[in-house]
Amino acid sequence: METEIVVPDEMAVMTLPNVAFFPQALMPLHIFEPRYRQMLKSVLSSHRIFAVAGLRFDVDPSEEQSQRIATAGIIRACNLNSDGTSNLLLQGLVRVETIAPVQETPFRIIQAKTLSSTPGAPEAENLKLRRRLERLISMKRQLGSSIPQGFTQFLRTIEDPEAFVDLAAFTLCENSPLKQRLLETLNVHERLSLYSQSLQADIQTMTLHKKLQGDLADEDIENN
Repeated sequence: METEIVVPDEMAVMTLPNVAFFPQALMPLHIFEPRYRQMLKSVLSSHRIFAVAGLRFDVDPSEEQSQRIATAGIIRACNLNSDGTSNLLLQGLVRVETIAPVQETPFRIIQAKTLSSTPGAPEAENLKLRRRLERLISMKRQLGSSIPQGFTQFLRTIEDPEAFVDLAAFTLCENSPLKQRLLETLNVHERLSLYSQSLQADIQTMTLHKKLQGDLADEDIENN
């Protein structure tokens, strides 16, 4: 039986562009920057937990200001390469909010507060939205979206609405601002509704595109 995981109040954080990491998700990472090599060494010698935060969209990317809401993850596997880099697999544990910076060099450490989701609606309503979301993902795939069949089959095995929407958003959502908004939405019912609305809009756009395209190939659509 696995020992209960305790998320620390202070943790290192890695900042990545166009990334919103979610609880339950698995993220492979290649660690090569000197600061993150030092971070990894420190984390592996303690609780094996650090946060992954996206860059803010409203500031100069060179400033590397991270989003306030991120996800803490635990290193499930790590392989040190001969050149000093490492490959690791990080599993998301819980949403966290940055309260204050603790350290900036040689790598960033933050004081963080764990965040809990609220159902936002009766269980039956969230389960209904979960099933709707599953249908929308299937419809988008049938319209030609590059969604792996294996992943849709995997999603069908996840009954919990929160875990379902988090894993679906992490893997399938290509809109970075929307992805971050989904991460920051603690109301599960709102999160399910928000992602469902986005998928519905995508499906309408794809359906219209196919209707306008007719039988022409993609490269000939301008001739339609």
